[in-house]
Amino acid sequence: MATISYAFGISLDGYIEDADGGFGWSAPSDEAHRISNEQTRAASTFLFGRHIYEIMEEYWTSAAARGDGTPVEAEFARLYVETPRIVFSDTLESVGEGCRLVRRADARAEVERLKRETAGTMAIAGAALAASMIDLIDDFRLLVYPVAVGGGKPFFPAVREALDLTLVESRTLDGGILYMHYERR
Repeated sequence: MATISYAFGISLDGYIEDADGGFGWSAPSDEAHRISNEQTRAASTFLFGRHIYEIMEEYWTSAAARGDGTPVEAEFARLYVETPRIVFSDTLESVGEGCRLVRRADARAEVERLKRETAGTMAIAGAALAASMIDLIDDFRLLVYPVAVGGGKPFFPAVREALDLTLVESRTLDGGILYMHYERR
């Protein structure tokens, strides 16, 4: 059975984007980027909502093709394009190489099937997709940046029942970034 991991860079007050949709404040340091690389290396599949897919695909597939950036960024770009990506969207007509498109109406059934029938770690990305699957997510990995943005798109959705979590790991990184890894009890 696969596990589902939800990882994101967040502000100290819990947002992945500010009120204007910006997230420039979450540019990772090399140390934080290495953690993202470790998580990507361990992922058997990415599960993306449309918005995060478009952001990731535009930047990282072209970065992989260009081969530029720091060594840690180049490694992430290579790992990103090598990892199969499933995109859940009702508005996209097609997706890029290495990707598969699934309609949102079929998302939950597809993720439940994948979780049941595959092994490894599936990395879920996109706040709306994660919110719709919150009960299926096995672990949460946060890079908490030392900034409060005052509002925007939250990492955690409003939950009906408390998420009972256990802290597995925490580290203070350069620049005052805090890495926290929680598993569901």
